[in-house]
Amino acid sequence: MNKPAIRPDIDSHPAHWEQRSTQRVLEASHDQILERSRKIVEAAYDLLDEAGLEGLTIRAVLTRTGLSRRAFYERFEGKDDLVLAVFEETIRKAVRLFGELVADLENPLQRLRLIVTYIVMGKAMQGEANNDRRSAALSREHLRLAESRPADLKVALKPLIALIEQQLADGIAAGVVRQDNPQRLATLLYNLVSTTVHTELLTSENEQVDQATKMQLANDIWEFCRRAIAAQP
Repeated sequence: MNKPAIRPDIDSHPAHWEQRSTQRVLEASHDQILERSRKIVEAAYDLLDEAGLEGLTIRAVLTRTGLSRRAFYERFEGKDDLVLAVFEETIRKAVRLFGELVADLENPLQRLRLIVTYIVMGKAMQGEANNDRRSAALSREHLRLAESRPADLKVALKPLIALIEQQLADGIAAGVVRQDNPQRLATLLYNLVSTTVHTELLTSENEQVDQATKMQLANDIWEFCRRAIAAQP
């Protein structure tokens, strides 16, 4: 007759300290991966500032970061993947800024106008010099990625579309925006603004654009958008 087991089967499960130790290693590795990934994206962002798309090469990124080619390809499939990461990070930074700027504005249309104006004007709205070289490069890549990687581009744009959608939904609730699907309106509004900005950037890529001209463009775009979304009197 077999004797009943008098102790649990502890060998089939790791000790709690082992679990803690393993988790620490995983967390450290995760942080290290993210740190190097962000380092690569930041280097790519700076290279676009300095030399535009032509200056953004994998070799230049590796030289700037001091990382190996293997480290790069462990994180990104190639240059397209890196440019997409830069584009997504640019959108995320913009959404954080826009969210802070509109937080104290009660009127949804005022919030939308501010967002549209910032999209058109860029850093000039904060009194900083605009870098049309980087902006034009990202505009060109935006158009290309819309064809080559539409699903990834949609994910990258999602935070900005969602922010615009929220202002439109608030406007509908307040009776100042016409009744419609706010997500659809947000997509239409963004597509109109971004397409116009892309065209302006690419046609004046090698010229110094007067800020007053840009502000007039921002005002014209906003007036067009306002009339398109306004509630009927």
